[in-house]
Amino acid sequence: MSELNKLSPIKAAEQFINDYFRDCQGALLAGSVVRGEATETSDLDIVIFDKHLTSSYRQSLVKYDWAIEIFVHSPTSYKHFFKLDFELARPSMQRMVSEGIIIKDDEILASIKQEATDQLNKGPEEWSIETIDTKRYFITDALDDFIGCSNRAEELFIANTLAELVSEFVLRTNKQWTGASKWVIRSLRNYDEVFTDQFVKAFDMFYKNGDKNLVIHLVDETLEPFGGRLFDGFSLGKN
Repeated sequence: MSELNKLSPIKAAEQFINDYFRDCQGALLAGSVVRGEATETSDLDIVIFDKHLTSSYRQSLVKYDWAIEIFVHSPTSYKHFFKLDFELARPSMQRMVSEGIIIKDDEILASIKQEATDQLNKGPEEWSIETIDTKRYFITDALDDFIGCSNRAEELFIANTLAELVSEFVLRTNKQWTGASKWVIRSLRNYDEVFTDQFVKAFDMFYKNGDKNLVIHLVDETLEPFGGRLFDGFSLGKN
């Protein structure tokens, strides 16, 4: 099939369900094609609900010139993944279900979509003071390594760790969902555009020319409302 004749995302999803999951009770097309963020390498994310299944599974395949990822569940097994994603504060399953375009529905999807939307709107569990202090300690530890390191190869990986720790800290202390990979920056932008620009500029400056000052300032600003850097007196697991 040529690019000109390639099926649209919705048509391809409909064809896939008709060809391979005709007897399912519900199917949703989700992902970047639904959000209007598709690129040349985007695939189709299809969430499928089938009462004949006893367990969930995920599968990747190519059909109709589309890379397709399917997430197949029974009408109840998705709840386990909702729970896991909620505990990780990375609600990928909830997002797919909430934003998904209905491809097929035997009147089961309204309640599942509402459940996903309610969880997204509620946000993740609030961090305890103990968790915040633990995270402060690990950020401080990484920052000290970053400041003291003079090995460029090691600095790159310390910076990566620091970026992950700081982005998580900012989001979780503000009761926001986190993410992985591209969803880190998307989650930050969803929370605070100004901070995100500052965050990107700081790390971009370091990666381009090795200047650590903006990163150090960013980290200290992030920790300051919670007591700043933490090392002296911190303990973990002491009775």
